[in-house]
This record gives sequence, structure tokens and C-alpha cells, in this order.
Amino acid sequence: MASQESKKTSPIRPTDDEARQLARKLIDGAKFAALGFAEPGTGRPLVSRVAVAVDGAGAVVVLASDLSNHSKALAKDARASLLLGEPGKGDPLAHPRITVIGMMERIDQASSEHADLRPLWLASHPKAELYIDFADFRFYRLKPERALLNGGFGKAYELTVADLALGR
Repeated sequence: MASQESKKTSPIRPTDDEARQLARKLIDGAKFAALGFAEPGTGRPLVSRVAVAVDGAGAVVVLASDLSNHSKALAKDARASLLLGEPGKGDPLAHPRITVIGMMERIDQASSEHADLRPLWLASHPKAELYIDFADFRFYRLKPERALLNGGFGKAYELTVADLALGR
């Protein structure tokens, strides 16, 4: 006789084009995210709210000060995740969201990459004009390894890097 445990089915659905499109929509439409990272010294998880933009290749970019806790933590351990997707009216858990997991790549302020990202960032976050050129601010790009998509109740997916590149 099979146990109750073995009769349970996985809540993860097979990834399809609808899930891939929703993932890209959530990523491409994001202005803010929750950034998860490991606290130096303890390794405990910490989360910080950050502004985001998406570069021409579809990667999520963050602008942060070297003085921030998350920048200091990422300098020691680049592993990170970004939770993207804003709740609307009603139950916030009924709205789609995606967690993109990977490594944060620090982009030097003197690099051509920084220069390329600057106008893209300001188009999305014009008030950043006040501080974007401060010596302690720089961009970080999330290099994704995988993602977890929750499309609403009963719509969970695991996505690969290839799934995230839909339409890119």
C-alpha cells in the first residue's frame, strides 16, 4: 500500500511558453525588487529593497552605493536573488512574482558598461540624476542561474536561464 507521502504530486508545473512570457513581463516591467543576499560574518539571509532596470540583454541591473549594507555584502559574497513583481488589489499572494537567483556582477564606474547603463537607468529612474555620478555609486548586474516563478495560486514553475531569455 502506497503511503500518503508518495501520492502527493509536485506543485511545480512543467514550464511552458505562457510561463516564460509571464517571467519576461515581470522582469521587464520591474522598477523595484527585493534583493536577497548573505550577511557577512553570519551568512544569514538579509533582504533590501532596491531600484532595478533591465539592460539590453534582458539582465536585471541595480544601482547601489558602496556604503550600503547590500553592496558591502555582495563584495564578499556575490550570491544573490531578486524578487520581482508588485502586488495589486486584493490578496497580494494571488499576484504573480518571480525570484531570479544568481551572482551579482559589480560594474566599475569607469567602465564603458557603466557609461552604457547610465542613460538606460536615468530613463527608468530620472531622480537618480542627483546621485548616479557620486564616486560611491555603481551598477550591479544579476547573472541569473535559475528562477522560481509563482504565477498566482497553483501556478509554480522552475525556470532555466534559457527560459528567461525568451524573445532576447
